[in-house]
Amino acid sequence: MKVPFVSFLPMEHELNDDIHRAFERVFDSSWYIEGKEDEQFETAFAKYLNINYCIGCGTGLDALMLSLKALGIKEGDEVLVPSNTFIATALAVTYSGAKPVFVEPDINTFNINPNEIESKITSHTKAIIIVHLYGQPCDMDPILEIVQKYHLLLVEDCAQAHGATYKNKKVGTFGNAAGFSFYPGKNLGALGDAGAIVTNDKITASKVRALGNYGSDYKYHHIYQGNNSRLDELQAAFLSVKLPHLDRMNKERQRIASRYINEINNPQVILPHVIENVNPVWHIFAIRCAKRDELEKYLNDKGIGTNKHYPIPMHLQKAYSNLNIKKGDLPIAEEISSTELSIPMFYGMTDDQVSYVIKMINSFNK
Repeated sequence: MKVPFVSFLPMEHELNDDIHRAFERVFDSSWYIEGKEDEQFETAFAKYLNINYCIGCGTGLDALMLSLKALGIKEGDEVLVPSNTFIATALAVTYSGAKPVFVEPDINTFNINPNEIESKITSHTKAIIIVHLYGQPCDMDPILEIVQKYHLLLVEDCAQAHGATYKNKKVGTFGNAAGFSFYPGKNLGALGDAGAIVTNDKITASKVRALGNYGSDYKYHHIYQGNNSRLDELQAAFLSVKLPHLDRMNKERQRIASRYINEINNPQVILPHVIENVNPVWHIFAIRCAKRDELEKYLNDKGIGTNKHYPIPMHLQKAYSNLNIKKGDLPIAEEISSTELSIPMFYGMTDDQVSYVIKMINSFNK
């Protein structure tokens, strides 16, 4: 049996007619930037999250960068980020002019470890970016306590967590601002690059919108040195088609994850730990194995697609060699990078496919 790591075909088949109608509607309008489609999606997504403002932008990276700039992060500042995440989180800090400072994760959840945060705070620390990695919410209560204690700004990276909740409150609504990615592979994905910033603060929302539009609050009037990062009408229209189906499709991911958690019983495989009071949406289902590379080859040979998130931690990437962080300095991130393996997780997986993945993982013995 062949089981791809991810497939969009089941979802695309269901939404095919609506997607085509959305394209035709935008094409016939001859309006492609900052129009009705963008406004309608922003309104709908803000309502879905129960937050005041949503501002579309070009990418998830842009969403984080614009959030930091709007909040006043600048050169000389430090921003705490988890040491185990996609590099875009750190790049957003760099592009704002600040310095990323890495905080180790909890090896069981892959998310930032609240117990490691305070030791990284200095007089230059102005903000913290938390990442709800793989679609599992961070442990928010202790994080919020630290944020309040040290008067830090909080930005949520929700690129992989559309619809996830902590104590029945959707992620993206806890901080000063939050960034979402709508890259095609996300739980809520466009048909190209797209992103959004959400916030409850009117001033932050206004600054973000201006910063993403060349620093302009109205045409040819520029109050900031901004960027060009806007959600185009086509992607907004496609997202509006998919948004009403998000919770239903997330529930299917949760059903698959439940089977993995309950039925994978290979002692060589470490399953993700889910903390209390959270409802993950399982953008990625990440397992760990000391013999990760052997397991990956075994599964690939059996026709099962896999991926590794992320095989080289950020602090060991050439891009951040200027931080002078040596191998061994962030051992938890390095341990995850060398043992993590992502197994198939997508809307439309059949029971037979899920069963086959479970069977093959359980039969691995090397």
